[in-house]
Amino acid sequence: MSRAVVIGAGPAGLMAAEVMADAGLAVTLCDSKPSVGRKFLMAGKSGLNLTKDEARAPFLTAFTDRQAPLRPMLDAFDASAVQDWARGLEQDVFTGSTGRVFPKAMKASPLLRAWLGRLAGKEVQINTRWHWQGWHKGALQFDTPDGRQTLSPAVTVLALGGASWARLGSTGAWADILRAAGVAVVPFAAANAGLSVNWSPHMQKHLGAPLKGVAWTSGPYRSRGEATLSERGLEGGGIYSVSRGVREGHGVSVDLLPDLTVPEITARLSKSRGKASLSNHLRKTLSLTPAQIALVQEMARPLPAGLRATARLLKALPIVHTGLRPIDEAISTAGGVSFEALDAGLMLCDMPGVFVAGEMLDWEAPTGGYLISACLATGRWAGQHAADWVAHRKI
Repeated sequence: MSRAVVIGAGPAGLMAAEVMADAGLAVTLCDSKPSVGRKFLMAGKSGLNLTKDEARAPFLTAFTDRQAPLRPMLDAFDASAVQDWARGLEQDVFTGSTGRVFPKAMKASPLLRAWLGRLAGKEVQINTRWHWQGWHKGALQFDTPDGRQTLSPAVTVLALGGASWARLGSTGAWADILRAAGVAVVPFAAANAGLSVNWSPHMQKHLGAPLKGVAWTSGPYRSRGEATLSERGLEGGGIYSVSRGVREGHGVSVDLLPDLTVPEITARLSKSRGKASLSNHLRKTLSLTPAQIALVQEMARPLPAGLRATARLLKALPIVHTGLRPIDEAISTAGGVSFEALDAGLMLCDMPGVFVAGEMLDWEAPTGGYLISACLATGRWAGQHAADWVAHRKI
């Protein structure tokens, strides 16, 4: 029986391992952490968003300039397939009002347990605390609790993640190994990252408050989603989805009233204010929350003269910030192995028998199910093509 090694036990690596085991390969899965799927578990801490149940075109659009290379993989394992896969692990799913798909259990742990149980039934061997060090005389080399170990598989799938959340295993250290081997690796950058803001003291009582029902814009990127006023700035899906625009040098603004037009807001503000303060007038006429009003006062003090000017400001409030949060705090990273270094099956062109999957690849996508979907899809694709490569070579 031919031997396959998968390095990295996140969603992409687990999927590749299962596909290759189904194809009859003896699979060994190696991970540097004491347990597998740590980032997967963290992603599901507040609700595991597996995929986005929407039409093919808008789903692919979320992957911006990487639609072309990812299209065949996402078509082969689309949102419906992701849901069927979860149900196959006896994890029922449901679709929320925005199209986001979650397991009914919400958390990642039941799904991961079921998945690991199925892999155990397929005799996938899992080695934890195995730190990959590259190749030595053609063999994979690992630092392990039992000292230096080497493996010489017929085929290898690398699924080591990006460079965010190092404490969960995604350190990006593999980039130096691959660059030394002559592989083109695009430098990492923060993706789906929060925004750093130096708040004034008057914002302290609002920290922790959510900003709901708003829309964010940065350059060509727009997202209608929630964010939270955190001690260090702005966090949450809404701001993460436009962080690429910030990284590309665009400003960022928030529409506090996306369901109202400037004339409609102006008309509401025209109502008699009486002795009410401006804050109370904004609250009563526009249903702005204290946190939203505080944000307006923080970012645009003093307010512009004239009701229409105020209305326009509420539709596009500029956010003064000091940049994105550090890469290790980002949900994911841009950069990674260039698609130009890979063939159509995700095998490294200059390293036959070595395939790459998941966040190691140079793509990025917003949160909302796109990230996990693409990790699963690329893991499946790499695993299938790795198994086919072994079969054709009769190794």
